[in-house]
Amino acid sequence: MASSEGFLTEEQRERLTIATQNSEVLSSSPKSPSSLLSEHHIKAPAGGKGAVGVAGRHVRRTHSGKLARVKKVFPVYFMHIDNGMKGSLVGDVTADGAGGKGTWGKLLDTDGEAHVDRNDPNYDSGEEPYQLVGSTVSDPLDDYKKAVVSIIEEYFSTGDVEQAASDLRELGSTQYLPYFVKRLVSMAMDRHDKEKEMASVLLSALYADVISSSQICQGFVMLLEAADDLEVDILDAVDVLALFIARAVVDDILPPAFLTRAKKTVSETSKGFQVLQTAEKSYLSAPHHAELVERRWGGTTHITVEEVKKKISDLLREYVESGDTSEACRCIRELSVPFFHHEVVKRALVLAMETRTAEPLILKLLKEASEEGLISSSQMAKGFSRLAESLDDLALDIPSAKSLFESLVPRAISEGWLDESFLKSSFENGDVENKDDEKVRQYKEEVVSIIHEYFLSDDIPELIRSLEDLGSPEFNPIFLKKLITLAMDRKNREKEMASVLLSALHIEIFSTDDIVNGFFMLLESAEDTALDILDASNELALFLARAVIDDVLAPLNLEEIGCKLPPNCSGSETVHMARSLIAARHAGERILRCWGGGTGWAVEDAKDKIQKLLEEYESGGVVSEACQCIRDLGMPFFNHEVVKKALVMAMEKKNDRMLDLLQECFGEGLITTNQMTKGFSRIKDGMDDLALDIPNAEEKYEFYLEHAKKRGWLVPTFGSGAVDAC
Repeated sequence: MASSEGFLTEEQRERLTIATQNSEVLSSSPKSPSSLLSEHHIKAPAGGKGAVGVAGRHVRRTHSGKLARVKKVFPVYFMHIDNGMKGSLVGDVTADGAGGKGTWGKLLDTDGEAHVDRNDPNYDSGEEPYQLVGSTVSDPLDDYKKAVVSIIEEYFSTGDVEQAASDLRELGSTQYLPYFVKRLVSMAMDRHDKEKEMASVLLSALYADVISSSQICQGFVMLLEAADDLEVDILDAVDVLALFIARAVVDDILPPAFLTRAKKTVSETSKGFQVLQTAEKSYLSAPHHAELVERRWGGTTHITVEEVKKKISDLLREYVESGDTSEACRCIRELSVPFFHHEVVKRALVLAMETRTAEPLILKLLKEASEEGLISSSQMAKGFSRLAESLDDLALDIPSAKSLFESLVPRAISEGWLDESFLKSSFENGDVENKDDEKVRQYKEEVVSIIHEYFLSDDIPELIRSLEDLGSPEFNPIFLKKLITLAMDRKNREKEMASVLLSALHIEIFSTDDIVNGFFMLLESAEDTALDILDASNELALFLARAVIDDVLAPLNLEEIGCKLPPNCSGSETVHMARSLIAARHAGERILRCWGGGTGWAVEDAKDKIQKLLEEYESGGVVSEACQCIRDLGMPFFNHEVVKKALVMAMEKKNDRMLDLLQECFGEGLITTNQMTKGFSRIKDGMDDLALDIPNAEEKYEFYLEHAKKRGWLVPTFGSGAVDAC
């Protein structure tokens, strides 16, 4: 074939010519309306001439209004070498050599991406290929859950309750606190007893102060709802979670009514329902369940104040004998009560005063503990402050206590382990009790011995006589403060005795104002009390609630006390806690049993027993046996109820035999004049209602009143305004 002809036949040359002439009517995209473009004139850019036809078809207006050049498209034939060298149209080629739709790109392209040279003078950043960068949307709840896991892990490692509480406060997001409860318990469930105990202790510590009661309830509801999933990973999940709930009820951070309410929120076929049944039947219904539940996990971190103080005293004595400072510091560290190190300071200083030869060792220990950061400067100052407050009492056993203390303070400051500001705070802002006059100080010393004697003898009439002999009724609030403060630092027996005594004092010699003022003094100094008693806030709340249940205080008195306190102080929170306890379902019975109920009965129980013993006596019983039954009640402060019911029964039965019983009780000293007065006063106050059932009630009352005055049960002036006011 001649060279002029090339590889194409004549037929092929004609087809190529026709294709070239018609190339302008072909579009680079089948969907583009190129045929329409050829029929309309398109304006040229400003400064240019109008054009039609081909020129117009290579200009396009973008969405932004700017003009863009349209690439020119040419058809491309691929020449098949075989089959007679026939060509076929396989795609379009733009003017710059790039392919159109269905093409392989530019003729010289060797890869799938165009290369952009940033050093090219004509470089345009807009030609850079776009890259989609993935970004995860942050979920606040997920972030919170991750943060609390690290807080819980840190707490399980250090056991530092204060640090965990501080971290949780700093984290914020209080609306997510139920998730913290859920995560804390679920993490502890899969660990040893130590961590389970630590989790319960932390929840108790955070209750009311950091986490509200409702948030704790929500957290446990979430755990119940997830019980089926928890059992997949934890074989005994039902039993462990039931124990956590029982422990929360025993620790007073969950109300007993929680179990009843929670049963309505979970399915009866779910594991959560089994958890509630197990908690109720296996743990909370057992005799002595509170003690059993508290010790179920060994109580590795839940130790009483008495146990902590005993351990501190023991390690200090061992240190004085051995002189090993590093070992003593290790023992202090192992106590894991950094918030209670002020007790170490106080007891160490007292030991130095008691044993003069031990003073150098004690001061060396305190100095080293301070330098190591084991005992913080604030704990050191609190220890010295507490000792300063108790110097008057300490001087009874150590006459030189004040002078020794005054010599220790400058030495500690000069050696750098006691802050210099202590001197200013202790002398300018000292405790009010240290500034009291001699009469008040003497009163306090005497009532402390009276209270100690009462705790030993349980003799309420003797205590009342002792207080009357002191002849200082204006100091009754101080007595109440001392009574409860001493009881809080003792066992449940003494706490129960203190509550019973309050009821008796309120009836006999204390006014409601005395009680209110005494509790106000306690709550006003609640933060100081907490330095000595770890669980002071909860204990005070129980005393307040018990006083309301025993009718010593009215619910309105709590509001009165709360209004006197600053809104965000510890005392105000304690009052709020007491209200919550009283508002709970079956609060009366539960609060009466809060310390074991050694002598406290529910009012209804006491009234029922009094009614029965009087009925037995009236039906032919023996006077001495009836007196013994009254004595067995163990509620001398409630004997006015015996007087009232006996008089009402005498009116109803028209039988004066009850007067013989009252005479015997009065003669034995079983019912005092004050109790008689209270009983007669209650009859007089309810006379209008009583007359509806007993028409001659007022006439009978007058007869009994004269009889009582003649026998000496009542003072002759009973009925006057002064007596009635009592």
